[in-house]
Amino acid sequence: MAIWNNMDTLASFEALSRTKAVNLAEVMSGENGAARVEKYSVPMAEGLVYNYAAKQVDDEILDKLVKLAEEARLAEKFELLYNGEVINTGEKRLVLHHLTRGQLGNTVTADGVDKRAFYVEQQQRIAEFANKVHAGQITNAAGEKFTTVVQIGIGGSDLGPRAMYLALENWAKRNNTLKMEAKFISNVDPDDAAAVLNSVDVAHSLFVLVSKSGTTLETLTNESFVKDALKNAGLDASRHMVAVTSETSPLAKSDDYLAAFFMDDYIGGRYSSTSAVGGAVLSLAFGPEVFAQFLDGAARADEAARNKDVLSNAAMLDALIGVYERNVLGYLCTAVLPYSQALSRFPAHLQQLDMESNGKSVNRFGEPVSYSTGPVIFGEPGTNGQHSFYQLLHQGTDIVPLQFIGFQDSQIGTDVVIQGSTSQKKLCANVAAQIVAFACGKSDDNRNKNFAGGRPSSIIIGDQLTPASLGALLAHFENKVMFQGFVWNINSFDQEGVQLGKVLAKRVLAHETEGALKAYSDLFHI
Repeated sequence: MAIWNNMDTLASFEALSRTKAVNLAEVMSGENGAARVEKYSVPMAEGLVYNYAAKQVDDEILDKLVKLAEEARLAEKFELLYNGEVINTGEKRLVLHHLTRGQLGNTVTADGVDKRAFYVEQQQRIAEFANKVHAGQITNAAGEKFTTVVQIGIGGSDLGPRAMYLALENWAKRNNTLKMEAKFISNVDPDDAAAVLNSVDVAHSLFVLVSKSGTTLETLTNESFVKDALKNAGLDASRHMVAVTSETSPLAKSDDYLAAFFMDDYIGGRYSSTSAVGGAVLSLAFGPEVFAQFLDGAARADEAARNKDVLSNAAMLDALIGVYERNVLGYLCTAVLPYSQALSRFPAHLQQLDMESNGKSVNRFGEPVSYSTGPVIFGEPGTNGQHSFYQLLHQGTDIVPLQFIGFQDSQIGTDVVIQGSTSQKKLCANVAAQIVAFACGKSDDNRNKNFAGGRPSSIIIGDQLTPASLGALLAHFENKVMFQGFVWNINSFDQEGVQLGKVLAKRVLAHETEGALKAYSDLFHI
C-alpha cells in the first residue's frame, strides 16, 4: 500500500517553496538561452521532445522537484495504478485506461475478467465490424455502403474522439486511409443535431450512440432526434445505429442496434479515447490499422511514464513543473497553444481532462486541502490565438504559463512558397518567436510597447502529427494530469462536480422546483 499524504505535509515541498525564483528574462537572454534550449530537453515517445528551457526552473529547482517526486512516491503510485490497485477512491474503482493500449504490469482481473483481454476483444470486434462496413458487407437497407459515421455522445464521449478525428482527418486524406467522414452530435440543443443531420446523407450514415449507462439524458434525447430523422426519411433506424455502452446497460442487447461494443466503469469518459468510445468512430473513419497505430503511440508514452528517473520522464517532469507554477509561483491558468490546425479541438479535450480530473478541493479521503489544485485550462491553435488573447498573455497583469505544441512538417505534404518561405516555415517561425518574446520581452520607453517578459512556456515538438505521435501526445497529458493528482493527494478519476446540475435539471423538467430554481425555470417558460 502506498502512503498518501497532503502535499503541504511533505518536507520536499516546503524546501521547494523556499527556493529562489528564476529570473526568466535574464536566463533566456543571449547565449545563456541557447544553452538552456539544448540542456532542458527530454525525449518522448514517437520522436516527440519536451523542451522546458523557457520555464522558470534551474538546476536547484529541478533537484527539489526530483525530491518532491520521490517523497510523493509518484512512480510507485503509477505502478500501483497499472497493476490494479483501487486508485479511484471516490467510487472505489480501478483506473484502467492504460490497459486499453497495453499491459504495463501484472494481469489485472476485475469482475472475474482479465481486463486487458476484455479490451483487446472489444478492439477486435470493432475492427471486424469496421472492415465489414468498409467492404460493403454491412450496408443500409438498400444494400448501399455507408459513407459517413456520426457519433452521438457528450463530454468524454465527444470531446476526445472528436479532437482525435479532427487531428487525423487531413493525414488520412493524404495517406488514402479516410474510409468514412465523421461527424459528432453532443449538445442537447436541437440546433446541434439539426445542423449535423442537415449536413449528411442520412440514408448512407451510420450512427454510433455512446452511453455507458444507457441512460444519459442528453445522448438519448439526441438519439431520439436522429431516429425521427431516419423515420421521416423512410429508413429503419435499427439498420443505421451502433451502441457503445456497458454490458449491463439496456442498450447492450437491444434490437435497435446493428451491434453493441462495450466499455466499463474502470475508464472515465475523459480517458476513454483509446477505448471503444474512440475506437468505434475512429476505426470506422480511418480503418482499424490507423486506430492500432494510435494505440501503439499511447502505449509507448505510457511506458516512458514509468521511468523512475524524473528528469528523463517528460510526463512526470511536466506535471511537477506545473505544480511548482501553481503552488509556489501562484499561477492560476495554463494556456494550451498548438501550432497545428489539426489540433484545433485538442485544447478543449485537455480542458475537460485536466479540469474535470483535478478540479477538486478535498483530498482522496474527503478532507479539505489548504492549497490550490488544478489550474484553469484554455487555448486555441496558433496563429489564431496571437490575434486574439495573446495581448493579455504578453502584457496583462497576470502571468499565464504556456504549453506550446508544434511540428516541423505539415500533414498535407504540399505547401506554397511566399516571400521566400513556406506556410509551414512561417508557422514554425511564429511559435519560435513567441517562446522567446514571452520569456525575454522587450524594453521600450513607450510603456504601451514595453514587454516585461518573464512569461514561462514549454513546447512539445515533433516531426509530424501522425496517428502514433497523436497517441503519444494524448497519453503524455493523461499521465501528466495523473501525476499532478498524486502530488496534490486528490482523486483525479471521479467527477462528482458534474452531477448536481444534472439532478436539478431533472427537477426542473419534473416541475419540482421552488425558490430561485423555480424563478429561473419560469424565465424559460419550462
